[in-house]
Amino acid sequence: MRHLRIFVLLVLFLVTGFCSFAQVEFEADTVPISELQPKHSPRKATIYSAVLPGLGQIYNKKYWKVPLIYGGFIGFGYGINWNNDYYVLYKQAYSDIVDDDPNTNSFKDLAIEGNWDWDNASQVTQFTTRLNNAKNAARRNRDFMIILTAAFYALNIIDATVDAHFFDFDIGDDLTFNWAPGPMYSAGKAFPGINVQIRF
Repeated sequence: MRHLRIFVLLVLFLVTGFCSFAQVEFEADTVPISELQPKHSPRKATIYSAVLPGLGQIYNKKYWKVPLIYGGFIGFGYGINWNNDYYVLYKQAYSDIVDDDPNTNSFKDLAIEGNWDWDNASQVTQFTTRLNNAKNAARRNRDFMIILTAAFYALNIIDATVDAHFFDFDIGDDLTFNWAPGPMYSAGKAFPGINVQIRF
């Protein structure tokens, strides 16, 4: 019985020794395939989209998103310009109505609802209040559109970054669980163990 134990230990020692030697030789003589193929870089996609919106999506090969991005920017730009035009118009009209110069009367050309009697002080006060409210609303809407544009710009960058992270993600149906005997290494020594590999 004692000879059998020595024999089993000797066989295990020789098997693990050869396995560790083969492992060292394998790692020294080969280059992993992942080092030969360039990795898709989320950092590049982020920088590209920050420099020029849509460029990160082109880098990620999501070409269909580029017209959506530029369509969004065109829409927000139109909204900013439209609200800013009304804000400038109402601001000038409000400035004209509150000053004492009778020659500045651009407010009379505005199409604000109602028939206004410019000689009636209460109607002028009411008109001035409505004009001030319209001016403030146009300014608020313009500023809100600017904030939405900045958020859309940030969303473009986030979208490119997330897409780049998932670019090499395997979405195949191969869900496997493999196990096999193999050496385990601790403090430079090889011990017998089990190698488990799970693929999602």
